[in-house]
This record gives sequence, C-alpha cells and structure tokens, in this order.
Amino acid sequence: MAGVVLKGITWGHSRGITPLLAASQRYSELHPGTEIHWKKRTLQEFADFPIEKLTHDYDLLIIDHPWVGCAAATQCVLPLDEYLSSSYLEDQQDNSVGYSHLSYQYGGHQWALAIDAATPAASYRKDLLEKTGIGLPNTWEEVLTMARKGKVAVPAIPIDLLMNFYTFCIAQGKEPFSKENEIIDEHTGSAAMETMKELYSLVDKKMFTCNPIAVAELMSTTDDYWYCPFAYGYSNYSRAGYAKNVLRYADVVSFNGSKLRTTIGGTGLAVSAFSQYKDVAVDFAAMVVSGEFQRTMYVQHGGQPGHRSAWVNDEANRLTHDFFKNTLPVMDNGYVRPRYNGYLHFQDHAGDPLQKCLAGEYDARAALNEMNKLYRESLKDKKTGIAV
Repeated sequence: MAGVVLKGITWGHSRGITPLLAASQRYSELHPGTEIHWKKRTLQEFADFPIEKLTHDYDLLIIDHPWVGCAAATQCVLPLDEYLSSSYLEDQQDNSVGYSHLSYQYGGHQWALAIDAATPAASYRKDLLEKTGIGLPNTWEEVLTMARKGKVAVPAIPIDLLMNFYTFCIAQGKEPFSKENEIIDEHTGSAAMETMKELYSLVDKKMFTCNPIAVAELMSTTDDYWYCPFAYGYSNYSRAGYAKNVLRYADVVSFNGSKLRTTIGGTGLAVSAFSQYKDVAVDFAAMVVSGEFQRTMYVQHGGQPGHRSAWVNDEANRLTHDFFKNTLPVMDNGYVRPRYNGYLHFQDHAGDPLQKCLAGEYDARAALNEMNKLYRESLKDKKTGIAV
C-alpha cells in the first residue's frame, strides 16, 4: 500500500517516544510507502485532555489502562481481539508482566496491547551506599531511619500519593474500592495516611512538586539522595550513559512482615476506531508489541517492554544493570486500579486532598470525606453491565 501516513500520540519521555520512533522507522523500511509520525505530550497533558477526543485525530494512541472502561463505553478504539489472532493474544497473555496484559481487557474485549510495563519499585545509588557502608533498606522502619538522615527522595505530587495510598491501604489489610459508597473504611484509610505521614514528614518538602521522573533526575544527577522506597521505575536511568550516575532498582521493602504491593502503571497501545488505515495500524501494533521486537529493538532503544520475554532476557538485563530481573517480583505482586468508565475523574482529583493531609493542611477524616465525594461522583458515569 502506497502513500499511507499514520499519526500516533505518546508521552514525552525517552521511555515513551524513542522506541516508538525506532519501531516506526523500521516498519517504514519493511513497508515502503508507509510512514508513522508521532507527537509527544507531557504526562500532565495526558491527564488534562480526554483521550477519547484524540481518537479522531490519531491512528495510534498510547493509553493508561484505567481508561479502558471509557473505551468500552465509547467504542472509540478498536477491540483488538476482533483483529488479532487468538494465538497472538494467547502469547501476550502467557507473557504478561504481572497483570499488564489483562489490565487492558474490559467488557469482554482487548482494547490495547501492553507495550510498556511499570510499577513503583525501590531505586538507589549503589555507589553512595557502598561509600558510606550503609545497606539497602529491607523494612519500612529502615526506610524511616534513612529518611531521618535526609537521604531519601520520593515522588509526592497528588497522582503518585494516590497510587501509594492504595498501597498502604492494602498494607493495612484491605483493598480499596470494594464498596460503592467509600474508597476504604475510615479506620483503614486513616491508618494508611498516618503511615504515609511518617515518611513524608521527614523528606524534603520539594518532593511535593516531584513526579517519578523528577526524583530519578535528582538521584542520578546529584549526590543528595541515596534511596527512593517507591517510584514508577524507569530503566533508562539504570543504563550507562543516560544520566550522570546510574540508578539501581530493587524490590520494595516489607511492612509488618509482608512486601508492599505497589500500583501498576505502564502503558498500552490502542488503535483508533476512526483510523482510515485500521489494518496497517493494527499490523504495526502487533509488530512492536511482539516478543521478538520487545526483547530486541524496543529495549535497545530505551523502551521498558510489556512482554515478559524481555524482562527475563539476559541482554536486556545486561543493558540495564538487572533492572528487569530485580523489579519483576514487584510487577508480579502489583495491584490493579479500577477501570470503570468515570474512574479517571476520581484519579485526576483525589490526590489533592490526600496531599493536603500529608502536608498537614487537612486531617485524615477531612481528606477521606473529600476523596469519597469524588469517588461517588465518578460512579455516575459507570456503565452497568460491564464487568470491572
């Protein structure tokens, strides 16, 4: 097919754009006359502009899995199970990194392919810890001890605090979103917030303006911080030459005898239902998310694959100082957010009262009340008859 031009939209970090540019270049070489152009946006721009509106302008879209409830309700992206072979999708499921592949299934359809996988994991400066003779924390108490030395960095913008709130609700014994009138009961939610306060009261207040990328940049370009207990992992910073200093990644610590369960992120690749070239877009998606491409060109060009074969691949781990091998247990233990249509309204706003609580402006009850109000509002768009 000659003269085909596809447009894609992704996020503007090396992990999000560089492997897609490499894949698109290679696809054009294999299919002369086909070009794929990518636009990049900030993570905040993704949050601020509804993805469903973008499907009218772009053929290929990088999405966050909680959006699939909206996809099912609006039918604005293709149900890929109707376009890809069952053997291809079985391979994707068999090679899922944690719950990544299934997180894009909703209402009986596969709305995206897990092109990228991530969850909050620990990161540290091995060189600085070895210089000081201090070991890697294994327990929550050891994290607090290091934080008291002023050597812990941790992202604390609203969205990351919200993801960590889910983690600490689970650590207190209950999963959030089990009821439709409250995120979590007041006792568990308050205990989670108080536990989080233990850490966030000790770290530099500038962390309240830092996302995981900003924390990774701080840790890799300065010697001010030795350790981060949980932030969405970026294998780029564990590669030689990417930043001034290499970051190493590790499993998260134990809390009350059990490993923390962090909230999985990552991204999926979806195809617009309005694309003029649906078959070409699906063919490209199938190539870039295939195991062969993911464990070779995708990881070689700075990507963080969603295919398990890349995470256990020796060369991928050599390139990243064992990033994938060391964080795979965290991925496999990850918690999956709700995906009902309307959830993103909650996610976009619920971190604000939580941040105010951790900054000392709200008490836990006030924060929970505001979060529960947002939760109930978000349920107004939930479509009945579609399983979460």
